Amino acid sequence: MTDLVVRPLVAGEEHLFTDLTATRSVGSALLGRDYERMARRGEYRPEWTWLATRNGKPVARAAWWAGENDEQPLALDWFDFTDVEAGIEVLRQAPFRTEYSLTVPPGWREDPAVKPEVESRIQAAIAAGMEVLVERYRYTWTTADGLPEKPGRLEFRPEPQDDKIRDVFRRVHQGSLDAHVRRTTARHGLDAAAQEDLDLLLWLPSPRDWWRLAYTKGGDLVGLTIPARNPSVPIVAYVGVVPEHRGRGYAYDLLVEATHELVGYGVEKIVAATDVTNGPMAAAFAKAGYPVSYHRIDLV
Repeated sequence: MTDLVVRPLVAGEEHLFTDLTATRSVGSALLGRDYERMARRGEYRPEWTWLATRNGKPVARAAWWAGENDEQPLALDWFDFTDVEAGIEVLRQAPFRTEYSLTVPPGWREDPAVKPEVESRIQAAIAAGMEVLVERYRYTWTTADGLPEKPGRLEFRPEPQDDKIRDVFRRVHQGSLDAHVRRTTARHGLDAAAQEDLDLLLWLPSPRDWWRLAYTKGGDLVGLTIPARNPSVPIVAYVGVVPEHRGRGYAYDLLVEATHELVGYGVEKIVAATDVTNGPMAAAFAKAGYPVSYHRIDLV
């Protein structure tokens, strides 16, 4: 690979990123993202964007993403190559150790044109030292899908104290089916998993007072529901039920409440996600009329 050059971009070279011709059937291109426009907003930055060339021709690229006010990249979400060894080298040489989130179409395993594109990226990431954590459903709900009716079984209250939200996360994370929560809990414990989710929610640009705890009519805590916005779109950021109230379909109630809250703020489109292995939460999304728009494969 003596003719292979791997390096970050420098300011003013953002156009080089688009010189590599790659499929639009997977990854950030599938979402319709525009690298140069997002770079102008500070979500992609030259020093977080790495390019591999052979004889001056781009053969691999990777871009790490963050919010415009973040000091470090949060995720790798753009990774393409026409030369697999070059792609591996980009991931090996870049100094960032974040998750890699690969967006793919539903049914990608049955599409002979898409499956090799997905598998080649996964295999390159694994060769560079990563491993698959989980595949997730990504939902996109719009008002055209119909607003689900509130079941009316629960009462929802704001909770302004972060320490109380953290305590609820500790309870919700016990026996969680979420792969990210299970990984953090196994490696660092429940306290770390609770703090990780609290920190992520506090990072979101939406108002803190949108968060709600859910209670039975008798006053027992059922869980929490977090309607929010990320830097791009309105989202259902979190839905969680405490262990003693699981098995009663309350995830649906929490999801519907978040949906109504966001619509009340004038939202017409909502994005959400859950692990494909989280059957109860996936069932709640289906019942609430949330269609699956993409899948996302997370590697760590």
